[in-house]
Amino acid sequence: MRPSIKQVAHLAGVSIATVSRLLNKPGSVSAETAEKIHRSIAELGFRPNFTGRNLRAGNSRTVGVVVPTLSNTVFAQCLQGIELAARALDYSVMFTTTEYLPEDESAAVELLLGHRVDGVILTVADAGANATLDLLERERIPFVLAYNQLAAADAGTAIQRASVSVDNRAAACDAVTHLIALGHRRIQMLSGRFNASDRAMQRYCGYLDAMQAAGLAPLPAIEVERHTLTAATDYQQMMADPRHRPTALFCSNDLLALSAMRDLRALGLQVPGDISVMGFDGIPVGALMQPVLASVVQPSEQIGDVALRTLVDAIERALPAAVAAVAASLPVETPVPVIAGVRHILPHALREGGSVAPPAPASC
Repeated sequence: MRPSIKQVAHLAGVSIATVSRLLNKPGSVSAETAEKIHRSIAELGFRPNFTGRNLRAGNSRTVGVVVPTLSNTVFAQCLQGIELAARALDYSVMFTTTEYLPEDESAAVELLLGHRVDGVILTVADAGANATLDLLERERIPFVLAYNQLAAADAGTAIQRASVSVDNRAAACDAVTHLIALGHRRIQMLSGRFNASDRAMQRYCGYLDAMQAAGLAPLPAIEVERHTLTAATDYQQMMADPRHRPTALFCSNDLLALSAMRDLRALGLQVPGDISVMGFDGIPVGALMQPVLASVVQPSEQIGDVALRTLVDAIERALPAAVAAVAASLPVETPVPVIAGVRHILPHALREGGSVAPPAPASC
């Protein structure tokens, strides 16, 4: 069995209350007594049960995180930012993934709520119309969206739902404008499924903005599953035929861009000699490729950091009211403060790389 606080107190020759004071308020115990207790803790291998203490105080000091996947390092970087900020604020993190399946979002959140997390950071398929977010609001659980960018048109929800992201539409417009400035006129967007990512749809709108501003006819977006290209014969023929293929691909994420570069080489095409490829995310591995992947860079670790700090601020502002409601035996429906609809838009950057270049003269 695990050693108890009672055993620590007995070995140190002090009361249980003294050990408890040291663990909760180290400065309240003399240096001599603290040294004896620490020796006993080390000898017994005692580990304080902070979970029980936190629950008695009215919260678990744990936040939940729901992201689509960790195979895309964008979300791994975000989780690192969350974890580092949580550690600095004495919070723990539990996370789960949805594998880009909107129907799994509710189950993921229910799992975390079952572990009594104080709030949730999550990336969902569609933040504007989402049953999981509706549930969190009804249950008055503080939450912050990461990467999801609520449009001003999302009237009621935009006011209530806090988010941390870049401006996906503006960033995509900047990327496509860069390709246009290089001389590209036939630019096509390669994207994950729009119904699995509102970010991809916003980036497509940015693509349309840039094309229309330049007086160019946009091409239909090519939607593919996850981060892999389709092997359909018509797609391969389009890319192989210089009369029909675009001179540049704008990809909705970097993994898709890297996949495109691989598959274009398999078709005998040179990047960027025959076709330029632009990504979105700025994952570090893109800078290690040959050629370097040109991309829109998101500050993913900072997105995680800001999301965690925004959530903790909401949790700690809501906690006194929640504790007071419980102490007064008020009904469950008693209003408890929830997070304000703060929308953090962080700056993006454009990483220039060798995967884009002016189109060959015959392609212009």
